[in-house]
Amino acid sequence: MRRVLLLRHGRTAWNAERRFQGQADPPLDDVGRAQVYEVAALVAALAPDVLVSSDALRAVQTAEPIADVTGLDVLADARLRERSLGHWEGLTRDDVAQNYPDEYADWIAGRDVSRRGGETREQVAARALAAFTELPDVATAVLVTHSATAMALCTELLGMRHEVHVLGPLANCHWSELSAEHHDGATPLWRLRAHNIGAPGTIAPLPVRLAGAGDDAADADA
Repeated sequence: MRRVLLLRHGRTAWNAERRFQGQADPPLDDVGRAQVYEVAALVAALAPDVLVSSDALRAVQTAEPIADVTGLDVLADARLRERSLGHWEGLTRDDVAQNYPDEYADWIAGRDVSRRGGETREQVAARALAAFTELPDVATAVLVTHSATAMALCTELLGMRHEVHVLGPLANCHWSELSAEHHDGATPLWRLRAHNIGAPGTIAPLPVRLAGAGDDAADADA
């Protein structure tokens, strides 16, 4: 049996402002720093064997308390960065809706928006999968990453289509847990054991994104 946790970083001020981050590098805010200490104990209880993080500051800041509790080193990997969002990065949803209404309409409808100059979901999945396949053969691995990247990798491992994400976005400092069994050298079949797991308490905003949802749309799958 093998287990992997795909953990989203703690909150940043840009998350709170509903600002698209992509590969920009804002740090955790005060809420995010509190979140990571709560989640560190929960993750440590699962006795991880390896801890790999996106090299983005907000991800490394999330991984470091886990490393302190578990005694593991943080292995940084740029392939676990958030999805590049091109000219959306640094803009709020209102900014995008006003300046790029056609692109925003695609995003609200759940379609992949590649014309903004960023990455497609498939491109994100490919680089994240490349990092994933290089993990050592251990019982439990923790990957500290970003919501869109975690969703893309999870979708790839489960063999689902990238056109529509069946799973909802991860809340800050929440994770997806997948497990796999190996049989006679065959390709492992990954299964989703849990989704959006984290410290008890209110998490917001995580509504389902629907056409016309506007400001209530979830922040992660951009």
